[in-house]
Amino acid sequence: MTTPDSTPGSTRISADDRARLDPIFMQVILDAQAQVQQTRPAQAGNLAAMFHKETVGDALQGCAMLIAGWNQGRVDEGGLARASKSLRALELPELAERLEKLRGIADG
Repeated sequence: MTTPDSTPGSTRISADDRARLDPIFMQVILDAQAQVQQTRPAQAGNLAAMFHKETVGDALQGCAMLIAGWNQGRVDEGGLARASKSLRALELPELAERLEKLRGIADG
């Protein structure tokens, strides 16, 4: 069951739910990380490569924030927003939606 957390925008996950849902949560995160790392810049050139590298870094950092929050028993809203925004920028909207569903992971 999820409950509001004292961390703004985060949702607390009970220890029982976390133990039960850990494989699902980690699979979603690992899939996101793997797909992000396989992307390539949309255009040729140094500028496109620089922006792509920055966007990939933001997505991976968002995933790391989600893992850190999960280890503390919460879904980190800041990490979720960062990762989702980056996934959309990398033209991975379905993956962003999948990640956003983690918000209610313990509800259903």
